[in-house]
Amino acid sequence: MKLSIVIICWNDWKVLEDCLRSIFESTRKIQYEVIVSDNGSTDGSVEKIRTQFPAVRVVENRANLGFARGNNAGIREAGGEYVLILNPDTIIHDGSLDRWIEFADRHPEAGAFGCRVHNPDGTYQRSARPFPTISRYLVSAFGLRFLGHLNYPVLSDEYERWKGDTEREVDWQSGCCVMLRGDLLKKLGGFDEQFFYQFEEVDLCRRVWKAGFRIRFTPEVSITHLGGQSVGRFPMRFAIEVCRNGYRYFYKHYGARGARRYRRMLLAKLRIRQAGYGFANLVRPNDVVKGRLEMYRATVRWNQQLDPVQFVEHGIEQTVEPVSVRTS
Repeated sequence: MKLSIVIICWNDWKVLEDCLRSIFESTRKIQYEVIVSDNGSTDGSVEKIRTQFPAVRVVENRANLGFARGNNAGIREAGGEYVLILNPDTIIHDGSLDRWIEFADRHPEAGAFGCRVHNPDGTYQRSARPFPTISRYLVSAFGLRFLGHLNYPVLSDEYERWKGDTEREVDWQSGCCVMLRGDLLKKLGGFDEQFFYQFEEVDLCRRVWKAGFRIRFTPEVSITHLGGQSVGRFPMRFAIEVCRNGYRYFYKHYGARGARRYRRMLLAKLRIRQAGYGFANLVRPNDVVKGRLEMYRATVRWNQQLDPVQFVEHGIEQTVEPVSVRTS
């Protein structure tokens, strides 16, 4: 088996159907398998997959295990030389997977591979970035990404002046569509399951580099990523979850000092966003702006009352009241 495609699903049938169809219609040259790891969907996803796509193997987790654990359940069933981690809200472009395998075979020095990702309107979606650092996050928080042009790419959290249009090495590729060598992925133990949402692929790519392999990006392969399907349903929940996983990531790779520095940076970033939405609410108030403003207020409160080291080491955190947020 050349390629195993692992797709996580949590009530995603409305987008998963098109994703699966695009795989089967666009891939012609390679031998592959598709594994859907279902995190306890209640929208009939499992039944519909088995009826409309009988070639797909379904792993039923019967609960929402999150991105890392859910994908690991699928990875354990994968037998391919390469394993593609793919979001359900993606569309594979014609011939992309065939070309991606050819590209990977030409680069034995690489352990993971990135590709060009498009928004639904066809514009470029940044899917490959430098590893996160406190200084890079501060550059982003204060709107100073243009400094990346002066010292490319050290000063920015993005690869400035690069739009995914040339082949290159990257630090990490988005988990919406990242391919790895199967034996390396399993040797690394898959995703670190302490991460529930966000930072899972960053951590995994960091471990690929530490294992002595590179990560190669090719623009010859492209997908469309709709983005934000689950986040849009529960924005407050996911906003807090991003914070949690940020603390876990910086503690894991930079220790207690790194986690505390991340908290200071995060509070600065959130307060800037809060101020921006506060001004917008004064100038042109509407339900969306008010909802976002409340979300940032609650997230600031949560982080203010948190000891990041106690949280990571012992799971101690502050509970915030749920906020209903409209996103559209």
